[in-house]
Amino acid sequence: MNVRRSAATLAVSAVLCVGSAPAALADVATPSPSPVVPSGLFGKGDPTYDGVWRQSFALLAQTTVGEKPALQAVDWLVGQQCADGSFAAFRADTAKPCDASAYIDSNATSVAVQALAAVGGHTDTVKKAVGWLKSVQKDDGGWSSNPGGAMDNGSDANSTALVIRALEAAGEKPAEVKSKAGKSPYEALLTFQLGCSAEPAADRGAFAFQPAGGKLSASADATAAVVVAGLGMGPVVAPSRTDTPAAPLACPATAGDPVAAAQGGAGYLAEALKKDGHLTALTPGADQSTADHGNTADAVIALAAAGHKQSAAGALEWLKTNSAEWSKGNPAGLATLILAAHATGTDPKSFGGTDLVAALNATGPAPQGASASASEQPAEKKDEKKDEDSGGGNVWWMILAGAAAGMGIGIVLSGRRKKNQL
Repeated sequence: MNVRRSAATLAVSAVLCVGSAPAALADVATPSPSPVVPSGLFGKGDPTYDGVWRQSFALLAQTTVGEKPALQAVDWLVGQQCADGSFAAFRADTAKPCDASAYIDSNATSVAVQALAAVGGHTDTVKKAVGWLKSVQKDDGGWSSNPGGAMDNGSDANSTALVIRALEAAGEKPAEVKSKAGKSPYEALLTFQLGCSAEPAADRGAFAFQPAGGKLSASADATAAVVVAGLGMGPVVAPSRTDTPAAPLACPATAGDPVAAAQGGAGYLAEALKKDGHLTALTPGADQSTADHGNTADAVIALAAAGHKQSAAGALEWLKTNSAEWSKGNPAGLATLILAAHATGTDPKSFGGTDLVAALNATGPAPQGASASASEQPAEKKDEKKDEDSGGGNVWWMILAGAAAGMGIGIVLSGRRKKNQL
């Protein structure tokens, strides 16, 4: 859903080096001192730039696999909403109203809508958030990540795609959500696509985040986000019954057709994945590109959504083999992998030797109906358990602990939107 992104969440990506949160912006100051991580929040990292983002992805992933999120976790997310319906990236003190100093984030608002719609029971909160999103739609039909704020540079592909998916999740018809100038979100999305005359030819079909100097530059991150939105998918991509090879953008392109445009974007992603079997990114200050796990997972979801599971197979296998360290303790990363597994019909509880669901649950409040983990039991209970299993029990405890760590269980940290992956 990965996760594709707002200035706030992008900042987390640079700080934590995780692909499921948006890329960092140099002029976003690092908070000092770091806020205390609330008990109802998933992850142990500083939530300033991605609290709502990672919480939303965690709740969405849990719901997708049939878990019932803890009330504490859901209440924390609901409590982050501002009076006007928007969500900031994170509010340390919800007793204070959102003001000009808060980074109001259309990306955070969009994923919160998707998560709360999936959880259910929060119609008023969702309706209020959707109302705010509609109120800040740009004349071109799209959205920026920070509407009306200091970081508002006009509509971008990622933010617009995320809002489209939020509208779908809330039961709205995105094509009918028109700006004051009469433009729909899909009309805005199509302006970001590199068409049949783009050079190099390999970039044709891709989408740009935003024009830079009047020029569009291919972005795998933006393309993955737009493909899913352009196909009219909601927050969760279900496994497709069809599987055809992804094809390049059909030229001449069909004007005004978001589905055809999305399929062209899928063709670009399929080719981009062939080079290394995964996507790469150049992080701030680095000399060479490195593997981008978050965007690779987003690309897998996008290709699955477009009905090209086989085109995503190599990248899916790469994620199974190489994502354990990246996703360790990272709620948004684990959630994105769960959504990728779901989209491809893969078992998230056996993903390259890792139980992604257990690993995600270990980063936050236990789902309803789940028994407390050993780390959550009172000290006296843990001592009783150790006594019951003793007589060689200490040795077995060490073996089991090592096995659990090797499977990615019991770990904790952070991460669409640069990411963002829905």
